[in-house]
Amino acid sequence: MCFMSFFFLFFFSMINFFFLIYFMMENMVLFLEWEIISFNSVMIVMSILLDWMSLVFMMFVSLISSSVIYYSKSYMSSELNLNRFIILVLLFVFSMILLIVSPNMISIFLGWDGLGLVSYCLVIYYQNMKSYNAGMLTALSNRVGDVMILMLISWMMNYGSWNYIFFLNFMNNDFSMNIIGVLLIIASMTKSAQIPFSSWLPAAMAAPTPVSALVHSSTLVTAGVYLLIRFNLMLIDMFFLKFLLLLSGLTMFMAGVSANYEFDLKKIIALSTLSQLGLMMSILSMGFSDLAFFHLLTHAMFKALLFMCAGVVIHMMNDIQDIRYMGGVSFYIPLTSLCLNISNLSLCGIPFLAGFYSKDLILEMVSMSDLNLLIFFLYYFSTGLTMFYSIRLLFYLMINDYNLLVIYNLYDEDYLMLKSMFMLLFMSLFVGSFLSWLIFNYPYMIYLPFNMKMMVIYFMMMGLLMGYLISKMKIYSVNKFLMVYNMSNFLCLMWFMPNLSTYSLNFYFLKISQNLSKNLDMGWSELYSGLGMYTIIKNYSIIYNFYQMNNFKIYLISFFFWMLIFYLLLLLLLF
Repeated sequence: MCFMSFFFLFFFSMINFFFLIYFMMENMVLFLEWEIISFNSVMIVMSILLDWMSLVFMMFVSLISSSVIYYSKSYMSSELNLNRFIILVLLFVFSMILLIVSPNMISIFLGWDGLGLVSYCLVIYYQNMKSYNAGMLTALSNRVGDVMILMLISWMMNYGSWNYIFFLNFMNNDFSMNIIGVLLIIASMTKSAQIPFSSWLPAAMAAPTPVSALVHSSTLVTAGVYLLIRFNLMLIDMFFLKFLLLLSGLTMFMAGVSANYEFDLKKIIALSTLSQLGLMMSILSMGFSDLAFFHLLTHAMFKALLFMCAGVVIHMMNDIQDIRYMGGVSFYIPLTSLCLNISNLSLCGIPFLAGFYSKDLILEMVSMSDLNLLIFFLYYFSTGLTMFYSIRLLFYLMINDYNLLVIYNLYDEDYLMLKSMFMLLFMSLFVGSFLSWLIFNYPYMIYLPFNMKMMVIYFMMMGLLMGYLISKMKIYSVNKFLMVYNMSNFLCLMWFMPNLSTYSLNFYFLKISQNLSKNLDMGWSELYSGLGMYTIIKNYSIIYNFYQMNNFKIYLISFFFWMLIFYLLLLLLLF
């Protein structure tokens, strides 16, 4: 089933590629719609919108998922229920594809909720207490966004249609459209894990590594960004976008700082995803939706590759994820190390790799814009921090000595994993320039003074230097040197956001629901509804059954009993 799914998805991505080329050459949009039910002039319809944006995103999602499934054949080889895992991954991919091609809020909600439900099933896949907690945090955080989409659907009944594409252009100053915009932005913030909903994204690392590669590259976390890109015409003049710009900038900064304090390999990569999502959301809230989409696509490729390489390293280290135990892996798995370094450098934005084309363009557009110093600082400092944690990761994995055991048995790479990774490696190298030719009708030529133009390089070099210096020292000496243990604790724990979202908020809500369940569902409701009625009817039926099965004896006994009472009453009356 694994190979069949791989071939199907790979073939599907190739078909999408040819359709994409044809649609772009013909400047064509295909809109398919069929009606399911109609009431009071409101139609529930199933719609499909095929344009260059949905086709290119579908191509990327199916290509990445095909390589992830091929990779899972080897990575999950000891799994007894491998087919169940593959079916869950396929459900996840199809939910995302439904969301991509839908111009209708009902079908978008089906895809959106499908992603939330299947992600919960995948996060709790290993079935231990940590996975259950992470799954519950993921599900509850995403429920906030689901509720916003439901409110959005009910509010859009005012317009008599849920096909949002028909009224994006001409109603962007309407008050009710502002309500739609606010609901949409909050929903996207939950799915794309912006502050204050950030804590679920590193927690979702409890899922198997192939799932992490899929979730953090092109599916779940990008759903919110994609929805805002689709609605961008409506959101242009909204004041609430300024809040989104600030929150996404802070998310980018917070994730970059936290990644430098983290020692779990998968969580470092997850925090880098969070940082890149902050970058996409912030440039989107400035109005450059095409740049956000460009970075979304390039980021998907190298982030999936980065997770796959991390999976190989974790496998080789006997399922240990702490980078302090690792070191010198380039001697034992040179090809995987090559893939890991290229994807890491692409994430940093090293010139002429995939990440450079989108990140450099975004930062130059920020330099051109009339924003305040805080946003400018958040953008550039976060870019430096990306280089910082990437070099730190490089030191711990490649350059430092191996720290785990005296006697060890490190094995060479698995060819199934390597083939799937090399497909993404090729894309990570070339997809930036390919997409920049494909997406933009005209080249973005941005003229800036020399120092402004080189600002990205300056910050990258500063991040590289700081990463080198800090990696040469031990983390304990850094804390002693800074003399700010409490500040380190604050920065390490994502500004205490996991504590706030799990212990503080969810605790009270779950306590209320526990009391309601105890007093209502298992109390009055239980007594007087289904089970109570069942018990009463059961008792009556036992009595009736007893009467029916013993009717002759009962009639005789009751006859003599009543005759006796009659004679006793008669005697009492006479005497």
